Amino acid sequence: MAANRQNPHNSTKGLVAVFTGNGKGKTTAALGLAFRALGHGHRVCVIQFLKGSWNYGELDAAARFKPLLEFHVMGRGFTWKSEDLEKDKESARNAWDFAVKTIKENRHELIILDELTYLCRYQIIEEEALLTVLKNKPATMHIAITGRHASEALMQQADLVTEMREIKHPFQLGIQAQKGMEF
Repeated sequence: MAANRQNPHNSTKGLVAVFTGNGKGKTTAALGLAFRALGHGHRVCVIQFLKGSWNYGELDAAARFKPLLEFHVMGRGFTWKSEDLEKDKESARNAWDFAVKTIKENRHELIILDELTYLCRYQIIEEEALLTVLKNKPATMHIAITGRHASEALMQQADLVTEMREIKHPFQLGIQAQKGMEF
């Protein structure tokens, strides 16, 4: 009979998850959440802030989950290899504006903001703007944020924070990125 009683601590609340650190797996963890949410019929939106026009495996997989999954690659590539940093920053700001609009529209149960931490770190957007959007997000919406160098303020505001720590990586042995593992 005790199993039938309502647990007062079991409430529905949209969570903010942050996957950060120098280790591999931040985007992979967030996409795992997406896959889980899709399995429950939830609507998911992935917004990638820095990844460019590479042919990532997740893009091909995302097409199979339409209309429940929206996937937006809005960056121009990795900024440390940039040919035009100002255009990269403009693309990132446009992606941020799109993310804010998407959050306010409240059409998704989960929104993934992939590599968003870099926008605050490099002062492309104000961190206070991010924290305000998270504070005012729809009450039941989950948001996952990925990227290295998550700030202390972001981690304090989040409900879940996981740090990926690099211990060993095949690139250190001269093994290049491979389909199905890195992209």
